[in-house]
Amino acid sequence: MEFTVSGKLIGHGHPVFIIAEGCDNHLGSLDVAKEMARRAALAGCDAIKFQHHIPDEEMLPDVPMSDNFDTPLYEFLLKNALSLKQHEELKDYCEKTGIIYLCTPFSWKAAQEINELGVPVFKIGSGEMTDIPTLERIAGFGKPMIVSTGMCTFEEIDRTYKALVNTGVPLALTNCVSEYPPVYEDISLGVLTKMITRYPNAVIGHSDHTPDLYTSYAAVAIGARIIEKHVIISKQTPGPDQSVSIDFFDLHQLVDGVRKTEKALGNEKFVHKKEEKIREWAFRSIVSLRDIKKGETIDGDMIWSKRPGTGIPSYQRNAVIGKKAANNIRINTLVKWEDLE
Repeated sequence: MEFTVSGKLIGHGHPVFIIAEGCDNHLGSLDVAKEMARRAALAGCDAIKFQHHIPDEEMLPDVPMSDNFDTPLYEFLLKNALSLKQHEELKDYCEKTGIIYLCTPFSWKAAQEINELGVPVFKIGSGEMTDIPTLERIAGFGKPMIVSTGMCTFEEIDRTYKALVNTGVPLALTNCVSEYPPVYEDISLGVLTKMITRYPNAVIGHSDHTPDLYTSYAAVAIGARIIEKHVIISKQTPGPDQSVSIDFFDLHQLVDGVRKTEKALGNEKFVHKKEEKIREWAFRSIVSLRDIKKGETIDGDMIWSKRPGTGIPSYQRNAVIGKKAANNIRINTLVKWEDLE
């Protein structure tokens, strides 16, 4: 399974698609959001993603509070959500900066608005993963969808997967744990392997809420083709996603590490060109342990192995034992086939 987002192929055999999740860590400042986009581009990310919230379309004012922030989410979003006009300006800025602008809608109306804005793909958060009526409507736009799967069972993912595959839209599912931040025992990276097998018509990725980089590298090694990571300019900035966000120095390290990890994922074993010279001195050859006179029969006490590997290979020791010396062989020298009868 593969699909294209703004000219970049996503799927098996293609570079990992790295998304910096800017979420609402801009705290309502368009200038901060632009700076986040600039830094994400400098770090080498493929895309930066923000969020489009229309609070009254997505939640009731008295929605239960999460324990990861001390301000009701409804109030936070009323104060800090970017307007559609700001998103339009931000998208233009991203395009000029050389990074793909993505945006998560949190309601059907928000999806309609960012579709008109021209987003190339719909990224759906875990909270909306089971909202099949809305997802099917969004699929009607005909654009690829990347759906996170935090807080969900396999049975719930199965239901959403089946519904979206039936629409025919290109689909990706990202493994996710919706804890802020998660405990490492809950990450269960082995789920990625199961998802790759269980959902063959979807690209599988990993949306990582840990406050560091290790599980993202491991996810790439397992087979994730998308990595999404929350970012923030300063870890001192308050906000509902602060505890699961990395700064832009760490984002640069993440991109660098992912690119190095994917380069290292080959599965062929052979002698590489840069290894050939090392073999010459690092491997062992048959060496004489004492002076051996011409005509003597070689026994096991006369020879052993030492570096370099330019003589008779040590694994052929038994083939040397029992042969007669054709020449005098000095102690502590490489034994050569021409020295033997």
